[in-house]
Amino acid sequence: MGMKEDLKIAWRNLWRNKRRTIITSASVFFAVFFAVIMRSYQLGSYDRMIFNFIESYSGYLQVQHVKYQDNPSVDYSFDYSDSLAAAVSGVNKVVSVSPHIESFALASSGTQTKGVAVLAIDPEKERRFSNPENKLVKYRITKESINRLKLSASIPVIILDKVEKNLGSSYSSRARFELELGLSTSDNKLYIPEILKSSEVSNGFLTNEDEGVLVSDRLASYLKVTIGDTVILMGQGYHGASAAGIFPVRGIIKMPSPDIDNRLIIMTILTAQKFFDAEGKITSLSVNLTSKSRRTMRDVQEKINLLLTDKNTVAKTWEELNPVLVQQIQGDSQTGVATLGLLYFIIFFGIFGTVLMMIAERTREFGVLIAIGMQRMRLKRIVTIEMILLGIQGLIGGLLASTPFILYFYYYPIVLKGDLGKMMEDYGWDAVMPTAWFGPYFYWQAIIVCIMVLLATIYPLRKIGKLKEIEALRS
Repeated sequence: MGMKEDLKIAWRNLWRNKRRTIITSASVFFAVFFAVIMRSYQLGSYDRMIFNFIESYSGYLQVQHVKYQDNPSVDYSFDYSDSLAAAVSGVNKVVSVSPHIESFALASSGTQTKGVAVLAIDPEKERRFSNPENKLVKYRITKESINRLKLSASIPVIILDKVEKNLGSSYSSRARFELELGLSTSDNKLYIPEILKSSEVSNGFLTNEDEGVLVSDRLASYLKVTIGDTVILMGQGYHGASAAGIFPVRGIIKMPSPDIDNRLIIMTILTAQKFFDAEGKITSLSVNLTSKSRRTMRDVQEKINLLLTDKNTVAKTWEELNPVLVQQIQGDSQTGVATLGLLYFIIFFGIFGTVLMMIAERTREFGVLIAIGMQRMRLKRIVTIEMILLGIQGLIGGLLASTPFILYFYYYPIVLKGDLGKMMEDYGWDAVMPTAWFGPYFYWQAIIVCIMVLLATIYPLRKIGKLKEIEALRS
């Protein structure tokens, strides 16, 4: 009963001075709101980066030769069998397994030459892994497509201007095309079908025994090749053998990671084994999982390592395979945490300043309460409850206000367009800004606010403990 009465008194005390209560709660509210949104965008960009690179290229785990990571050469390949892939597929939480041959070569077409990454896949198995067929370029905005649209009297000039701003861009899906143009729903229904028809390009994929290649979109632009052209590849094969060949281009593929899109050529495993003179060999067995958590990766890694009979092979996580990427994420994350720390530090002193003002205004009140017989411990408890209620109001308000933003931009991320989008892609980042799904970062705000409130409560409690009734009544 006593606690219930203290809670009522504390609640009434808060609203005796509405302005002070609103200012203090608002400072907590905005701190939580901006901290959650900032952190969500930061973690969302990491998730996007990991998805683009890991799930569409390397996998969360890879089985490879123990020396391959230090010297990524086909010399450190290993024998592949369907029984090995079946055994790994049977491990709990493994979604898909795909054999790869990964190496480097020099690609040439006409006068253009560039060092490229060669990725050999099994087209059937890869459909269940990264499914590159879904990344084939379906639409490309060229001068010819724009000229065709200009001849059409049904497309307004304002729509043509938006299309022309994306000259040279290519898309692997209608959804991304519409998102990039940024037309209204009604304009999409009216004009998108004709714009798509004028921008549509033919494309092809690989069959299991195909001797052609897929070329990433930016690399194709650099080499100036299109479907039906040929690419010359030269490199080093298995155990020092020379590797050289001419390969027809079957399709152009748009990779989500700009860095990979600048340098990737995909061929079938059988073609790569002939090219590198490595019959029956692969360099890695890539594994995708149901979860990206470290615990899941470690558990599956241990189970796969127990299955491997060849002691020269080992399962490694994507973090072990990409230490530079992990360091970049950790460094950027620490910067974000420091920024949030600074934000909360500033807000804490705002709260503390309000507390000082409150104590100065209520010193006489506290003196009267103690003089008429209220126990100091009970008064301390009421003040503590007041501070907790202030923090809870701001905390809940901030979390509730940030939730719709997180949900909306998780499903409909911001697409950076124009010069800013191109700049992001030039730096190797996807020009998309999604938020991260709710996780520890969201709930940690409650702990941080509690710490702030408890620290701010120390001063009034000490003040009440040392309060002298006579001095307080004269104040």
